[in-house]
Amino acid sequence: MPTSPYLNLLFAPGVRVAAWAIAAFSSVAPATWAFLSFTTVVVSAASAPPNTDWPTYLGDKQRSLYSPLQQIHRGNVAQLQVAWTYDTGEKGEYQANNLVVGGVLYTPTQSRRVIALDAATGRELWKWDPATTPAGTGGRRQRGLVYWQNDTGGEARLFTAVGKFLFALDPQTGQPIPTFGDNGSLLLGAGLDTDTPPNVGLNTPGILYRDTLIIGGIGGPGAVRGLDVRTGARRWIFHLIPRPGELGHDTWPADAWKTATGVMPWSGQSLDEKRGIVYIATKTAEPDFYGADRHGKNLFANSLVALDATTGKRLWHFQIVHHDLLDKDLPCPPLLLTVTHGGKKIDAVAQGTKHGQLFVFDRVTGTPLWPIEEKPVPASDLRGEQAWPTQPFPQKPAPLMRQRYTETDVSTLSPEARALTTDRIKLSPNVGPFPAPSLKESIMFPGFDGGMEWGGGAADPDGIYYVNVNEIPWILQMVETRRADGSPLARGERDYLLHCAACHGLDRAGIPLAGFPSLIDIEKRRTPEEIAKLTKTGFGRMPAFDRLTDAQRDAILDYVLGKPDPAASTPTKAKGKAKSGAPPASAATPAPYAFGGFRRWTDNAGYPAIAPPWGTLNAVDLNTGELKWKVPLGEYRELTARGIPPTGTENYGGPVVTAGGVLFIGASADETIRAFDKDTGKILWSAPLPFSGNATPSTYAIGGRQFVVISAGGGKSGRPAGGSIVAFALPAP
Repeated sequence: MPTSPYLNLLFAPGVRVAAWAIAAFSSVAPATWAFLSFTTVVVSAASAPPNTDWPTYLGDKQRSLYSPLQQIHRGNVAQLQVAWTYDTGEKGEYQANNLVVGGVLYTPTQSRRVIALDAATGRELWKWDPATTPAGTGGRRQRGLVYWQNDTGGEARLFTAVGKFLFALDPQTGQPIPTFGDNGSLLLGAGLDTDTPPNVGLNTPGILYRDTLIIGGIGGPGAVRGLDVRTGARRWIFHLIPRPGELGHDTWPADAWKTATGVMPWSGQSLDEKRGIVYIATKTAEPDFYGADRHGKNLFANSLVALDATTGKRLWHFQIVHHDLLDKDLPCPPLLLTVTHGGKKIDAVAQGTKHGQLFVFDRVTGTPLWPIEEKPVPASDLRGEQAWPTQPFPQKPAPLMRQRYTETDVSTLSPEARALTTDRIKLSPNVGPFPAPSLKESIMFPGFDGGMEWGGGAADPDGIYYVNVNEIPWILQMVETRRADGSPLARGERDYLLHCAACHGLDRAGIPLAGFPSLIDIEKRRTPEEIAKLTKTGFGRMPAFDRLTDAQRDAILDYVLGKPDPAASTPTKAKGKAKSGAPPASAATPAPYAFGGFRRWTDNAGYPAIAPPWGTLNAVDLNTGELKWKVPLGEYRELTARGIPPTGTENYGGPVVTAGGVLFIGASADETIRAFDKDTGKILWSAPLPFSGNATPSTYAIGGRQFVVISAGGGKSGRPAGGSIVAFALPAP
């Protein structure tokens, strides 16, 4: 029977059948009604999305955070409602971008448990607890997992990290696979070409190339490795702190490779699977804020590096920060996309930074799409330091945030806030994104937490890049590790300033807004034995200080507990001198300066001490290098109630963009998830979350229904903490 265009219109997807239409067809013969019923079923089935997984961290190996799903679109996104929720029973920074494979959602919790849920209902299927293994309970943030299966689907495994171990789990049962590593786990510090395995962790999952798992890490001497997915055996290694004879060795002191740390690519990797190229974004060399013991450019720190994914051989690189002294590690994985540039299609790689700049390259050749200029930056006045005289600045795209804090940026929230910010910016001026660390206080803006952060950006097939940005000022100041009379500090106090004060404060009172606890009266909460163990193994956000000697850890503990240090004495003299004439920093002759701690600059009411916006969502056309739109991301409702337009908030976690024209993001410090029109930046929908969604959402389809799911744990920006997963969908048929 031929169909009518009117019937096609009546039963088009998303069209509701009105009462008049039903009445008009009330006299239709039963056979025709049967046909119409069949037509409706066919159309509904055609509009339903096929089962679509989210099998890879950040959506795909390009880290594009793009989904082809479009059941949820601009026209119906406002109808989204909660489909199911799950409570992990934990509290803290729950930052997992959850995987969905074959209808099962896999999530790593704050304590590094792994939980499998029915992705359609949220029903728990199994739970793996690392407390039952030699790794013990976890504690550091974990942002995702790696799922691998062979071409036939007969083999599968789920990779997760706990403490200093990498585990391979059976996705069906959650149990470790005994043929991997040593009965299911691998020591992450092994295979790094060191005399003894260092404590190395992993908070961002690796990436798969065929049956090779490519991982970075946190801690350790700087390397990226390819591992056999079945056994854990090392297939290749690339030293990010070059050894003698390797490219870049001359950008460090000759023997720095023996003692230097950091540089590990903690923020993740991306992969051009067709070409077999893996892209690595690396960390700052340590110590982060004083580099007298590592003069030079320090290749491959703070670099985008392209490697052959089969062999680990370097193909090209670009260093985005030279001799970093400001903790400007590359915070997010490189993003692969295709753009039209100069009339040609170009496969590109885009790298975001903490100072809000976006570097874009031809992913095959490493050629920048737009010129990058080396510009002078301030010199250092610290003894022994040699700040690099220039830093690279891309001419396009324009920075996605303010690059200077001037008196025109002082807060206008209240007369008190205006006076406070005006006075302090005069006393502690900001000199742009690369101030040299100094004993003099300055405003660090862009701040230590971005600009861009670990959530990274999303990109659609049109070459549009979407990313959220922080615009929060911080305080930068170094402190001397000697008293005013020139005498050295007691050993415990000195080592506390060097290793602990950045997080726990110069006065041991902690930095609550940054989530770092006070150590005052800690003896009332933990035994000395527990504290000593934590300093060695690490816990929560605190790394393992396994490179400190037992004597150093004991001295720090005595200082924290208020005990006198009978061993206080002048440090051992250095065996040599740095080129500047100042002694190098080493275990025997520690650095003469310590970082004064991560301190946000807030006004008297606790809001960022700068005029809004404090957080934004941005769309950049990487075909042209031009900003497409910018909108505030998040709000403080008490300020909105006062008639102040939405200010945006500090934000952590990235966006997801879909073929339905919708961009989903949590991230903000107001316990809300939002949907934006990807073309205009207009808010189309928002919903409350039990805790801030400081994680990147995932989207998938099961049984003809598209879901958007996000981990909501809060705990950032001084907000309440918990551990929930919330899934949204359109109303069920």
